[in-house]
Amino acid sequence: MLLRMADTTPAIRYARSGDVHVAYQVVGDGPVHIVFVEGFVTNRHVVWEEPSYRRFVERLGSFARVILFDKRGMGLSDRVQAGTLEERMDDVRAVMDAVGSERAALIGESEGGPMSMLFAASFPQRTVALCSAGRRSRRRQPRTGPGGRAPGRSSKRTWWACSSAGAVRPPR
Repeated sequence: MLLRMADTTPAIRYARSGDVHVAYQVVGDGPVHIVFVEGFVTNRHVVWEEPSYRRFVERLGSFARVILFDKRGMGLSDRVQAGTLEERMDDVRAVMDAVGSERAALIGESEGGPMSMLFAASFPQRTVALCSAGRRSRRRQPRTGPGGRAPGRSSKRTWWACSSAGAVRPPR
Protein backbone atom coordinates (compact mmCIF):
# COMPACT_ATOMS: atom_id res chain seq x y z
CA MET A 1 0.00 0.00 0.00
CA LEU A 2 1.43 3.38 -0.96
CA LEU A 3 0.68 6.34 1.24
CA ARG A 4 0.33 9.70 -0.44
CA MET A 5 2.66 12.26 1.08
CA ALA A 6 1.15 15.53 2.23
CA ASP A 7 1.79 18.57 0.08
CA THR A 8 2.51 20.81 3.04
CA THR A 9 4.83 20.75 6.00
CA PRO A 10 3.62 21.02 9.59
CA ALA A 11 3.59 24.45 11.22
CA ILE A 12 6.82 25.48 12.90
CA ARG A 13 6.49 26.81 16.43
CA TYR A 14 8.98 27.76 19.12
CA ALA A 15 9.38 26.62 22.72
CA ARG A 16 11.44 28.58 25.22
CA SER A 17 14.20 26.68 27.05
CA GLY A 18 15.90 29.18 29.34
CA ASP A 19 16.98 31.99 27.01
CA VAL A 20 16.89 29.79 23.89
CA HIS A 21 14.04 29.43 21.38
CA VAL A 22 13.74 25.82 20.15
CA ALA A 23 11.94 25.23 16.83
CA TYR A 24 9.48 22.33 16.84
CA GLN A 25 6.72 20.69 14.82
CA VAL A 26 3.91 18.28 15.67
CA VAL A 27 2.65 15.64 13.23
CA GLY A 28 -0.49 13.58 13.88
CA ASP A 29 -2.85 13.56 16.80
CA GLY A 30 -2.87 9.96 18.03
CA PRO A 31 -3.11 9.00 21.69
CA VAL A 32 0.57 8.02 21.93
CA HIS A 33 3.10 10.84 22.03
CA ILE A 34 6.49 10.23 20.41
CA VAL A 35 9.39 12.67 20.74
CA PHE A 36 11.85 12.05 17.92
CA VAL A 37 15.25 13.30 19.10
CA GLU A 38 17.21 13.36 15.87
CA GLY A 39 20.91 13.20 15.17
CA PHE A 40 23.48 15.94 14.85
CA VAL A 41 22.18 18.19 12.06
CA THR A 42 18.52 19.02 11.49
CA ASN A 43 16.50 21.80 9.91
CA ARG A 44 12.73 21.69 10.28
CA HIS A 45 12.26 23.08 6.74
CA VAL A 46 14.88 21.06 4.87
CA VAL A 47 14.17 17.58 6.32
CA TRP A 48 10.74 17.49 4.66
CA GLU A 49 12.38 17.56 1.22
CA GLU A 50 13.64 14.00 1.81
CA PRO A 51 10.80 11.64 0.74
CA SER A 52 11.85 8.75 2.99
CA TYR A 53 11.99 11.04 6.04
CA ARG A 54 8.57 12.45 5.23
CA ARG A 55 7.08 8.95 4.81
CA PHE A 56 8.63 7.77 8.08
CA VAL A 57 7.29 10.70 10.11
CA GLU A 58 3.88 10.70 8.43
CA ARG A 59 3.56 6.95 9.05
CA LEU A 60 4.31 7.49 12.75
CA GLY A 61 1.84 10.38 12.71
CA SER A 62 -0.91 8.10 11.39
CA PHE A 63 -1.24 6.52 14.86
CA ALA A 64 0.68 8.84 17.20
CA ARG A 65 1.37 12.47 17.97
CA VAL A 66 4.96 12.95 16.77
CA ILE A 67 6.96 15.80 18.27
CA LEU A 68 10.02 16.92 16.27
CA PHE A 69 12.48 19.70 17.05
CA ASP A 70 15.72 21.33 15.98
CA LYS A 71 18.25 21.17 18.80
CA ARG A 72 19.70 24.42 20.13
CA GLY A 73 22.23 25.93 17.72
CA MET A 74 20.86 23.95 14.76
CA GLY A 75 18.29 24.43 12.04
CA LEU A 76 15.65 26.99 12.95
CA SER A 77 16.41 27.06 16.68
CA ASP A 78 18.45 29.95 18.12
CA ARG A 79 22.07 30.07 16.96
CA VAL A 80 23.83 29.42 20.24
CA GLN A 81 26.58 27.08 21.41
CA ALA A 82 25.34 23.50 21.58
CA GLY A 83 25.55 23.59 25.38
CA THR A 84 25.91 20.74 27.82
CA LEU A 85 24.10 17.45 27.46
CA GLU A 86 21.93 18.50 30.42
CA GLU A 87 20.96 21.80 28.75
CA ARG A 88 20.15 20.05 25.48
CA MET A 89 18.17 17.39 27.35
CA ASP A 90 16.17 20.15 29.04
CA ASP A 91 15.16 21.34 25.55
CA VAL A 92 13.21 18.05 25.23
CA ARG A 93 11.32 18.93 28.42
CA ALA A 94 10.65 22.49 27.19
CA VAL A 95 9.24 21.25 23.87
CA MET A 96 7.09 18.62 25.62
CA ASP A 97 5.75 21.34 27.95
CA ALA A 98 5.03 23.65 24.99
CA VAL A 99 2.91 21.03 23.22
CA GLY A 100 1.20 19.86 26.43
CA SER A 101 2.73 16.38 26.41
CA GLU A 102 2.88 14.91 29.92
CA ARG A 103 4.36 11.54 28.92
CA ALA A 104 5.98 10.37 25.71
CA ALA A 105 7.97 7.61 24.09
CA LEU A 106 11.38 8.90 23.01
CA ILE A 107 13.22 7.83 19.89
CA GLY A 108 16.85 8.93 20.11
CA GLU A 109 18.65 8.70 16.79
CA SER A 110 22.45 8.86 16.65
CA GLU A 111 23.58 11.87 18.72
CA GLY A 112 20.01 12.14 20.03
CA GLY A 113 20.41 8.74 21.74
CA PRO A 114 22.40 9.91 24.78
CA MET A 115 20.12 12.94 25.14
CA SER A 116 17.05 10.68 25.17
CA MET A 117 18.67 8.33 27.68
CA LEU A 118 19.48 11.22 30.02
CA PHE A 119 15.91 12.52 29.70
CA ALA A 120 14.49 9.07 30.51
CA ALA A 121 16.78 8.76 33.55
CA SER A 122 16.05 12.33 34.73
CA PHE A 123 12.29 12.28 34.06
CA PRO A 124 11.11 8.65 34.35
CA GLN A 125 7.59 9.85 35.16
CA ARG A 126 7.43 11.56 31.74
CA THR A 127 8.94 8.66 29.78
CA VAL A 128 6.67 5.89 28.45
CA ALA A 129 9.36 4.14 26.40
CA LEU A 130 12.86 4.71 25.06
CA CYS A 131 14.15 3.65 21.65
CA SER A 132 17.69 4.23 20.46
CA ALA A 133 18.55 4.07 16.79
CA GLY A 134 21.93 4.27 15.08
CA ARG A 135 23.89 5.26 18.17
CA ARG A 136 27.24 4.14 19.46
CA SER A 137 27.64 2.59 22.88
CA ARG A 138 30.84 1.94 24.75
CA ARG A 139 31.70 -0.96 27.01
CA ARG A 140 34.65 -1.96 29.12
CA GLN A 141 36.60 -4.96 27.82
CA PRO A 142 37.95 -7.37 30.44
CA ARG A 143 41.59 -8.49 30.46
CA THR A 144 42.07 -11.61 28.43
CA GLY A 145 44.71 -12.99 30.83
CA PRO A 146 48.49 -12.78 31.12
CA GLY A 147 49.86 -10.89 28.18
CA GLY A 148 46.30 -10.03 27.11
CA ARG A 149 44.94 -6.62 26.36
CA ALA A 150 44.51 -4.19 29.19
CA PRO A 151 40.96 -3.05 29.88
CA GLY A 152 39.98 -0.61 27.20
CA ARG A 153 37.04 0.77 25.40
CA SER A 154 35.48 -0.50 22.24
CA SER A 155 32.68 0.96 20.24
CA LYS A 156 29.64 -0.95 19.06
CA ARG A 157 27.02 0.29 16.64
CA THR A 158 23.44 -0.23 17.82
CA TRP A 159 20.76 0.14 15.17
CA TRP A 160 17.62 -0.28 17.27
CA ALA A 161 17.22 -0.88 20.99
CA CYS A 162 13.89 -0.25 22.69
CA SER A 163 12.38 -0.67 26.13
CA SER A 164 9.15 0.48 27.66
CA ALA A 165 8.92 1.73 31.21
CA GLY A 166 6.43 -1.00 32.07
CA ALA A 167 8.61 -3.78 30.67
CA VAL A 168 11.86 -2.83 32.39
CA ARG A 169 12.30 -4.88 35.53
CA PRO A 170 15.15 -4.88 38.03
CA PRO A 171 17.50 -7.88 37.91
CA ARG A 172 16.76 -10.75 40.31
